[in-house]
Amino acid sequence: MYKVDVAPDLKDVATIERRRNREHQRQSRIFNAKARTIGVDVEALHRQVEERKKMEATEKARDEAFDAERVECDKVVQMMEERERQHRRDVHQAMEEFRERLQQPDTRCEFDLYDPDGKRKDKPARVCDDDPRCGPASLQKFQGEDLNEKARRKKQQELTNKWLTDQKDEKKRILMQTKYADNLYDKKMVELDERAVLLDKMEEDCRKTVQVATDNYNAAQAAALERQRQLEKQKDEDDNFTEIYNHLTGDILTENPAAATSCFQLHRVITDRWKGMTPEQVQDISRTQKQQKEEKQRLREEERQRDVEWDKQRMLVARAAMVQEEQEQDFNKQLRQNLDSYNHQLAREQKAQLVYLDKEVYVNNPTAHYYTQFNTSSR
Repeated sequence: MYKVDVAPDLKDVATIERRRNREHQRQSRIFNAKARTIGVDVEALHRQVEERKKMEATEKARDEAFDAERVECDKVVQMMEERERQHRRDVHQAMEEFRERLQQPDTRCEFDLYDPDGKRKDKPARVCDDDPRCGPASLQKFQGEDLNEKARRKKQQELTNKWLTDQKDEKKRILMQTKYADNLYDKKMVELDERAVLLDKMEEDCRKTVQVATDNYNAAQAAALERQRQLEKQKDEDDNFTEIYNHLTGDILTENPAAATSCFQLHRVITDRWKGMTPEQVQDISRTQKQQKEEKQRLREEERQRDVEWDKQRMLVARAAMVQEEQEQDFNKQLRQNLDSYNHQLAREQKAQLVYLDKEVYVNNPTAHYYTQFNTSSR
C-alpha cells in the first residue's frame, strides 16, 4: 500500500490549541509574583461577608436575649421589693405585738419606783393613835431593819425565774418563726419561678388574642362606618323633609318657645328665635361645669401619680442596668486575663517549636541546584 498523508482533524487541532493557550495563561498568572500575592480572593471575601452577617445575627439574638432577661430581672426585682416590704411590715407588727404582750410597764423590775399609783397602793404610816404598828416613841421602823427580807428575796427569785422562762420561750418562738419564714421564702421563690413561666405563656396567648380582637374590631369598625354613612344619608333626607315641613307650617315668627329648638339636635337652639335660657338650663350648665372641673382635677392627680410611678420604675431599671454592667465588666476582665494567659502559653510553645525546627529538623540547608527544579510548569 502507498503511504497517504491524512489531514489532521480540525476539531482536534482546535482542542490542542485551546489547551495550549490555557496553559500559557495559567503560567502567566502563577509565575507573576505580584498577581499571586496581591490578587483578590473573591471566595474569601464572600466567606468574610457571610461570617459578618452571621456575627451580626448572633449579636442581635444576644441583644434580644439580654432585653428579655432584663425584663425578667425587672419583674423579679419588683416582686423581691414587694416581699421585702411585706417582711418589714410583719417584723414591725411582731415587735409591736411582743411589746404589747410581754413588755408592759407593770412587768419591769423598777416599776415600783415610778408607779403613778404607788402612794395610793402604799399603806399609811399610821392609822390612829392606837395603831398596833406604833411602838415606843411612835417609831415605825428603825434604820437597818428589813422584816420582809425572806419573802422579798423569794418573790424576786420567782420573778427572775419567770423572766428567764419567758425569755427562753420567746427565743424559741423567734427561732421557729425564722425557720417558718425561711421555708415560706423558699416556697415563694419556687412559686415566683413558676409564675414567671406562666406569665410568659399568658403574655404570648394575650398577644395572639389581642391580634385576633384587633382584626375583628377593624372589620366591625368598617361595617359600622358603612352603616353610619347610610344613617347619615337617611338623616340628611329626613332633615330636609322636616325643614320643608317647618317652613310650610309657619311657626318661625311665633312666640312659642318650642320654635327656638333646633330640629336637628334637641340641645341646640336657633339664635334668631331664641328668647333666653330657662333657670333649669342655667343650673344644668353650672352643674356640668362643676363636674368637668372635678373630672379635670382627678385626671391631673392620676397623671401625677403615673409620673411618680414611672420615675420609680426608671430608677429601678437604671439600678439593675448598673449592676448588670458591672457584672459584664468583671466577666470581660476575667476573659481578657484568661486570653492573655493563653497567648503567653501559646507564644512559649511556638518559640520552643521554632527552636526545635531550627536545631533539630532543618539542619540541612538546600543548595542552588535544589531550586532549579521548581516553576518549570504550571502544574
